[in-house]
Formats: sequence, C-alpha cells, structure tokens
Amino acid sequence: MHTPTTAEVTDVIRWQVHLRTPPSRVFALLDTPDGRARFWAASAEEVEPGVIDFQFTSGEQWRSRILERQPPRRLVLTYFESSVATFDLNAATDGGTDLTLTERGVPPSAWKDNYAGWVSLLLMLKAAADFDIDLRNGDPRRSWNAGWVDV
Repeated sequence: MHTPTTAEVTDVIRWQVHLRTPPSRVFALLDTPDGRARFWAASAEEVEPGVIDFQFTSGEQWRSRILERQPPRRLVLTYFESSVATFDLNAATDGGTDLTLTERGVPPSAWKDNYAGWVSLLLMLKAAADFDIDLRNGDPRRSWNAGWVDV
C-alpha cells in the first residue's frame, strides 16, 4: 500500500475493491439497515427517508443524509466531519462488482483515520458480501479509537 506523503494529502480519499458478488447484492448491503448491520455499524436504520442513524459498537453515533441513490450503481451520503462518501458500483466481467469509494471534503485532521478506516470498512464489506463473514470483533472496548481495526 502506498502511504501518501504530507504533500500528497488532499481532501479526497479514493479506494477500489473487487467483489465476487453482483452489484445488486452489494448495493443492498450498503443501502439497507440489515445490510449495513452485517459489516458497517451495530445498527444503521433509515429513520426517515434519506436519513440514516449509524450506531457503532463503540457507542459513537452519526446521522448521515443520503444525497443520491441510484440502485444498484451509486450511493452518495454525508459522512463524518461533513465529508461526502460516494460508492460507485460497476458490473465486472466475471459477474462481480468493481466498487470505487470516494470521500470528498475530508479535513486534514481526519484524513489519516479516514484513509485507513475505509480500507477496514471495504474489507469488512468484501467479507460479508463474498463470504458471508462478519470480521468485526463486536467488543466496544476494542474500538477504532483504541487502535483496533476489527471494530
């Protein structure tokens, strides 16, 4: 993995991952409460149309707004520190999904955590989508802030 230098850090983070699972199933993991609870948060209910309340195992909470929803190709939502996360899903030639995650508006103070955090999240998504495995430890004492990647 290339670790960006200070000069390379911008307010944009971009990662790609290939999943063996078709876009419609990957999109369902990103866009439904049950799907998000399988890899992302302890719960992530859409409490009103276009508004998701994320409840993380660590006790942290975040209210996110869905800015764009184009099943099964694109999901755009607000994320921490007023950034915007875009998930673009493209059908791959093997029947799977090539997913590109782009986060824009990342403040310098959050860049390092977000850069690494997305890798952790995307690998948890891959485990859930492709292998029906939950990689999270589920222990609030073993949180991201305490240095654990398997939140």
